[in-house]
Amino acid sequence: MPTGWSARELESRLRELATARYHDRHPFNQRMHRGELSPDELRTWVANRFYYQCNIPVKDSHILAKLSEPGRRRSWIRRIQDHDGTAEGEGGIERWLRLGEAVGLDRQDLLSQRRLLPGVRLAVDGYVNFCRNGSVLEAVASSLTELCAPSIMMTRLETFPVHYPWIAFSGLSYFRERVPQGRRDGGEALDWVKEWAVTRADQDRALAALSFKCDVLWSLLDSVQQGVPR
Repeated sequence: MPTGWSARELESRLRELATARYHDRHPFNQRMHRGELSPDELRTWVANRFYYQCNIPVKDSHILAKLSEPGRRRSWIRRIQDHDGTAEGEGGIERWLRLGEAVGLDRQDLLSQRRLLPGVRLAVDGYVNFCRNGSVLEAVASSLTELCAPSIMMTRLETFPVHYPWIAFSGLSYFRERVPQGRRDGGEALDWVKEWAVTRADQDRALAALSFKCDVLWSLLDSVQQGVPR
C-alpha cells in the first residue's frame, strides 16, 4: 500500500488540483470576465447559479451532521449562517437575489426556479447527495474549491464595473462578502483535511472529492452555456 504524503505534500497536491480544474478556466467564465456576455447570458447564469447558492446551506447541513466535535460544529455552522443570514434580509442568498434584480431579473422568477435548467439541477443535486452520502472527509474536501473562490470574486469585482456598467455596483455585494469568507472557509477546510487524511487511501479520497466538486461547477457552466436563449 502506498505511503501517505506529508501534510505539506498533500496541501500542494490539493492546491494544484484546485487551480488546474477550477471553473475560472471554463470558456463561459472567461467570456464573462472579458466582458463578452450579453445581458441575456448574464441573466441565465445568475438565475441558474441561484439554485447552487440555495443549496450551499443544504449541503453544509449534511456536513454539519457528520461532525462529532462541538467545536467543529460551531465553526462549520457559520457557513450556513453566511448564506441563510441570521435574520430576514441578510445572508448570501439574499445578496444573490439582489444581484438578480441588478441584472434585470424578477425576484419571484428566481425564487420560483422558472429559469432553472435540467443540467444545472442535476449537477447541484449530485453535489448535495455527495455530501449527504459520503464520508465527512470527502464532504469537507469537496468544499476546497473555496481555495480559489476569493480570486474569482476579486476578478468579478474588478471586471463587472468596467464591462457591465449597467449593473448597479450595490448588486455586487455577494462577490465582496465572499472574498473574506472564502479565505476563512478554504483555510479551515484545508486544515481539517490535512489532519484527517493521513493514509494514502484517505488522501486519494480527498483528491477525488475535490475533483468531483470541480466537475460539478464545470458541468453547471456547460449547462448554462448551452441553455442561453438564442
